[in-house]
Amino acid sequence: ASRAALIRHLILIVVGVVLIYPVVFMVFASFKDTNEIFRTAQNLFPSKFQFGNYVTGWKGFAGYSFGIFFKNSIVIAGISTIGAVISSAIVSYGFARCEFKGKGIWFACMLLSMMLPFQVIMIPQYILFNRLGWVGSYLPLIVPQWFGQGFFIFLNLQFIKGIPRDLDEAAKIDGCSIYSIFIRIILPLIKPSLVTSAIFSFMWRWDDFLSALIYLSDPVKYPVSYALKMFSDPTAGSDWGAMFAMATLSLIPIFLIFLTMQKYLVEGIASTGIKG
Repeated sequence: ASRAALIRHLILIVVGVVLIYPVVFMVFASFKDTNEIFRTAQNLFPSKFQFGNYVTGWKGFAGYSFGIFFKNSIVIAGISTIGAVISSAIVSYGFARCEFKGKGIWFACMLLSMMLPFQVIMIPQYILFNRLGWVGSYLPLIVPQWFGQGFFIFLNLQFIKGIPRDLDEAAKIDGCSIYSIFIRIILPLIKPSLVTSAIFSFMWRWDDFLSALIYLSDPVKYPVSYALKMFSDPTAGSDWGAMFAMATLSLIPIFLIFLTMQKYLVEGIASTGIKG
């Protein structure tokens, strides 16, 4: 048993090193001169640490510093996450505890929304948002998140199904309405799934490059994910050192969220798997 455990741990360590190496390479490359990054790519450590990459990268481009882009990403990801978590929790509560006409059909539609790739709905969405006059603003990136997200609805639904209905009945006897039951009983009990939803939502919105590429044209509104591309210029020279430096900084918010919320994330995913 100990020998099998040793082999298993060795395999996991090797796989972990392979997966983490690109991130480690990026961090060390952020301290290298652009020419050195590709000339000595086989060397992980820089010959001389170039902290100027962070200064240059933070200055941004076209007169806009990376502080503006970080602020934009925080606004987009923050507001979107709040909307996704709240709306998904409400919808999941409706599916779990309320009876209404066409419930099965609407639930099937929700599941289908999880299976459709973004590329399928990309053009219809653009046409819709263009007619609404939203193109060029943050509305196409934020508003859809306030109408429930299939994955988060399904995640919360699994948690709510595991909560005994006796609690609902007891609360009704005490005079609670369905809204009070949701706020005072259901929400506190599904905290792990809510935190898990928030983590994934923030991460997906923070990393969302395609939506920004489609809907935003003003550099002052660019999020970090899109602004990083501006360091790459195939027609001239690309400042890879500055790009890696800002890419490294862009990982910090996600890393801190995972570090502080790891307990809830593991609990949310593990509990959902057991109840599912």
